[in-house]
Amino acid sequence: MKLEEVAKGVSVSGLSPRGIAVVIAADWLGEDQLQVFFRTDHGPDERILTRTDEARLEAAHQVRPFSFEAKADEFRLAAEARRIRLAHLFDPYLALTSSAIEALPHQITAVYGEMLPRQPLRFLLADDPGAGKTIMAGLFIKELMLRGDLKRCLIIAPGSLVEQWQDELQEKFDLRFDIVSRQMIDAAYHGNPFREHGRLILRLDMAARSDEMQALIEAAPDFDLVIVDEAHRMSATYFGNEVKRTKRFQFGRKVGQNARHLLLMTATPHNGKDEDFQLFLSLLDHDRFEGRPRDGMRAIQPADLMRRLVKEELYWFDGRPLFPERRAYTVSYKLSAAEADLYSRVTDYVRDEMNRADRVGETAARNNVGFALMSLQRRLASSPRAIWISLKRRRERLQARLAEEQISARGKLSQVLAGPLRNVDADDLDEMPDDELETLENEAIDTASSARTLDELVAEIASLTDLEDRAFRLCRSGEDTKWSQLAQILDKPPVYDQAVARQKKILIFTEPRDTLDYLHEKITARLGEPDAVRVIHGGVPRQQRRAAVAAFNDDPRVRVLIANDAAGEGVNLQRGAHLMVNYDLPWKQLI
Repeated sequence: MKLEEVAKGVSVSGLSPRGIAVVIAADWLGEDQLQVFFRTDHGPDERILTRTDEARLEAAHQVRPFSFEAKADEFRLAAEARRIRLAHLFDPYLALTSSAIEALPHQITAVYGEMLPRQPLRFLLADDPGAGKTIMAGLFIKELMLRGDLKRCLIIAPGSLVEQWQDELQEKFDLRFDIVSRQMIDAAYHGNPFREHGRLILRLDMAARSDEMQALIEAAPDFDLVIVDEAHRMSATYFGNEVKRTKRFQFGRKVGQNARHLLLMTATPHNGKDEDFQLFLSLLDHDRFEGRPRDGMRAIQPADLMRRLVKEELYWFDGRPLFPERRAYTVSYKLSAAEADLYSRVTDYVRDEMNRADRVGETAARNNVGFALMSLQRRLASSPRAIWISLKRRRERLQARLAEEQISARGKLSQVLAGPLRNVDADDLDEMPDDELETLENEAIDTASSARTLDELVAEIASLTDLEDRAFRLCRSGEDTKWSQLAQILDKPPVYDQAVARQKKILIFTEPRDTLDYLHEKITARLGEPDAVRVIHGGVPRQQRRAAVAAFNDDPRVRVLIANDAAGEGVNLQRGAHLMVNYDLPWKQLI
């Protein structure tokens, strides 16, 4: 603003540090100096201006403090931002109203009645399966974020559930979480994604088995909240007076020390042993639950840091039970003569090989052979197809091994064979994901043998060839009493709905992939409708698995879903079917 523009009645900004000034009079003291008399809200004042002051002078418009002449859209935007920032002070359930969910009473009481009042939180959420523990965790995360109490959050889950966590948090709560992977670690600017990302999902076994991963977590700033899904896998147990702490338990102890809030979630917190349960609770309170409980001392009282509701205690808002009554039935049957004969012969083979394995000096060899033979018995109890394919695969691999040994021995017999291809650590079996465990079982069945000489290996291959032939003839004969019982169930109430003359939706769980494929073929042929059956297992891609579950839940034409544990863990099938068959529950020989 030029000095010539400063005149009586003009409002000028920059003339006085007390705000906008209104010029009362202006007198020139020369060509480059101007004496100005002005008034501000603090009273009259005067000042001599020079040409160097022109850069700071601006024309201003005097307005009334509350004239409401500003742009309404800008005011509305600022007011809405302020309202959202302070919304939690007026709406104690803000996360509910801003999420795409229909929360149930027990979910609301868990988050707003049990978890939020605890500062800091050390809590075990142990409601029954299907209660929606993921929904409760998402509500808790979002409520803390809205209250400005959470910036860094780490979710630890089994490998088969990390994508489900990511999807549900994004779809239901609009929360983006990244899954920690080797590629993320390599791409991290500082080499530590736990420093650069505030919201992460981590595979449990990826961290529990890696000292490098645990070092990265310890080097990063503490997390505001750590959530552990399927937390019962962080187990420890007593053997005599000695405590056996698994790698998962040790990792849980470390990560809990780097978190302000720690939330453990599991539907099976107690394994039937109070001393083991107390070890598990020590993840939440190390001082309170340290040491083995002594006889005569009062029982563990963890009610102040855990909640457990069974399905019978879960209700809708109108008081109706959330889940129908559970009714379990056991179907007993007698094996056919051919099945009983195969069962007896495979059992004898396993017993003989186990006895021979006990005479092997190396612990690793005994573990491998024992694990392989026990896995073979599980396949025997599953289906004729599973035991036949397992026997065939084992015979072929041992024959190939025999040929290699004969070549290396140059025709000489009684040469000591090489040890097992992989060392099976029995301590890690309980911590292994189901799909990885099945892969290890296949590897052990195919390769592990207690034979220490070529002669012993030849004799074992001869035994396997006989068992394989018997299993193959049994499969060709179609005699499968277990399948016959399942087939009858499919055609009778409550599975068969006489009102509409078709099967209700039924979920079938099995363990071996061979049995899963076998049931798929059998049920599809029996129903005569290939589109009526869906299959999910650990090898099915993520999107296809989600599509199969969605079809089973929503498509009336899809009536049967066959799954194994690797695919079924964490999958919500409550809405699709209330009928389930555990095809591989332990059963005994009835002759």
